[in-house]
Amino acid sequence: MIIGGVAVLVLAALIAWPIGLLVWANGKVQHTAALSGAANTPGTTYLLTGSDSRADGGIAQDGTEGARTDTILLLHVPDSGPTALISLPRDTYVDIPGQGPAKLNAAFAWGQAPLLVQTVEGLTGLTIDHYAEIGMAGVEQIVDAVGGVNLCHDVDVNDADSGMVWTAGCHDVDGVQALAFARMRKADPTGDVGRAERQRQLIGAVMGKVQPSQLLFRPGQQVSLIDAGTQALTVSDETGIVDMAKLALAFRTANSAEGITGTPPIASIDYRPGGNAGSTVLLDPETAPAFWVAIRDGSLPPGPVGGMPGA
Repeated sequence: MIIGGVAVLVLAALIAWPIGLLVWANGKVQHTAALSGAANTPGTTYLLTGSDSRADGGIAQDGTEGARTDTILLLHVPDSGPTALISLPRDTYVDIPGQGPAKLNAAFAWGQAPLLVQTVEGLTGLTIDHYAEIGMAGVEQIVDAVGGVNLCHDVDVNDADSGMVWTAGCHDVDGVQALAFARMRKADPTGDVGRAERQRQLIGAVMGKVQPSQLLFRPGQQVSLIDAGTQALTVSDETGIVDMAKLALAFRTANSAEGITGTPPIASIDYRPGGNAGSTVLLDPETAPAFWVAIRDGSLPPGPVGGMPGA
């Protein structure tokens, strides 16, 4: 009888803990008005950004002011077909509504999330269903909450701007080192393309440490991880904790062998259109439109896409 009572209590705890955690986490999520209200397109599309106020040369180069975003990711779950995680280089040359041609991350500087969402929708033809923004300092907290991650880079690096000091190979790193790994650009000859690859590697490494079956029996780590994530995270008004859970699952799928990761087709990583734009990334005008249609429809095969021009 005692054993039966204990079993009931354990079962009740296992059921009540996730529900209580869900309610607690949902109340901690920060929200912002971000979505455009554009007509829906097939599938579910998430726009994810990393907001970083620390200057890395971009502000002086293109003349914009205000908040910056060094990380812009489009995650698309089609109605059928592979889930895709596409890095949009922050220096992509685009038309920004009401502003004209400029670098993609200038949209965030000029109009925060709403203008960035509109700009990405114009670029891709995909309506954004959910928006999520993480403060880059939050990357440190999340990596530390999962106990660090293992990252790989095949060259030595000593980059003063990002703080990345690296000996070629794979290393276990903490949050500070992981953030530098994700931010480094100037010491990489592939620029934004290389940084995007490292950012996706970091995302995959974090997701690999967050195993639901293991977290179930580590309530302390659950609390630490959710606390770190929700403090650093701002999402669109229409997005709740369940949507964020779906987002996490989509991330995991995109980073698996069944998913698609990479960049859109790039024509040049040093396109100089003149004016105050400086050096920009030019998407291939011939192939990019069809690429976005294929991402929307889920018709691309799984695997890597895009990358350096001619690679």
